[in-house]
Amino acid sequence: MENHDEEEVKSPWPGPKGMIPVTSGRADDANVHNRAYLDNILVEMRLIDSVEPDLTTEIFGREYSSPLTLAAVSHLNKVLPDKTRQPMQEKVRAAKNTHVLNWIGMESNEDYKEIVQDAGDTIRIVKPFADHEKIIDELQLAEKLGAVAVGMDIDHVPGENGKYDVVDGIPLGPLTFSDLQRYIRAVNIPFVVKGVLSVRDAVKARDAGAQAIVVSHHHGRVPFGVPPLKVLPEIKKALRGSGMTIFADGSLMTGYDAYKALALGADAVLIGRGILSELLKNGQKATEKKIYKLNEQLSQLMLYTGIKDTKSFDASVLHFN
Repeated sequence: MENHDEEEVKSPWPGPKGMIPVTSGRADDANVHNRAYLDNILVEMRLIDSVEPDLTTEIFGREYSSPLTLAAVSHLNKVLPDKTRQPMQEKVRAAKNTHVLNWIGMESNEDYKEIVQDAGDTIRIVKPFADHEKIIDELQLAEKLGAVAVGMDIDHVPGENGKYDVVDGIPLGPLTFSDLQRYIRAVNIPFVVKGVLSVRDAVKARDAGAQAIVVSHHHGRVPFGVPPLKVLPEIKKALRGSGMTIFADGSLMTGYDAYKALALGADAVLIGRGILSELLKNGQKATEKKIYKLNEQLSQLMLYTGIKDTKSFDASVLHFN
């Protein structure tokens, strides 16, 4: 009998197998449910008195051109056959030139230093390493180099074998509430808990002292994971009055997808695969062009629905098909 669980999914991305995770298309792949959920959110039109929207967005007290931010990808400098190109730096420059917030994922301290040498505003995300001192060292280096915030991928605690994850040969470990408090207190800049997919973890992040969360399952790390946008309104309600910034991601490929996340309660969103093809194929300028296109789509849907700025999103415009 054919074992479909063992079928290999062909990656559309360059580089070593598994470096850029791919969607299997099977029911246990949370990205399948992300896409279905997103595509079944429809919008009504509210055109009378509607005006061209202002996309200006404040995050951590800083002003950006848009609520679209560039997601925390990692190791892209290792994926292309052309080693003269550095996609991580190209992404940094594209974010800086379009005045959007950029995120950087797991990189060594040495590589991180090179990547952010001429960067605009950056958030560094680290993994829950078993070595707690390594975590603190990476967080504090990012602060020293001018990061506007730091954070952790809490969704990387489990690995695929049901044990703690191992990434690039580096063992990861559990994350306790007291651990999280220690990491937050180790820096004097905002701390973001990334990979929150429940009210429970959102409240624990708040109580530990985090200033922000990313509602996400990190491109389907959890089998059968609930779509982030489905739990986002409950999380927004639970954090009301806390002052926390709520980011969201999960299959957000267009400005229209981003609009739905913002209408459901996100303060800003992370765009990863939505710019990845342009970045890897054609570099910085193509990435900048794609960011402008995503902003145009977002602005278009805001204008169609009477949303004048990024503080005015209204979930009542949405209809669930």
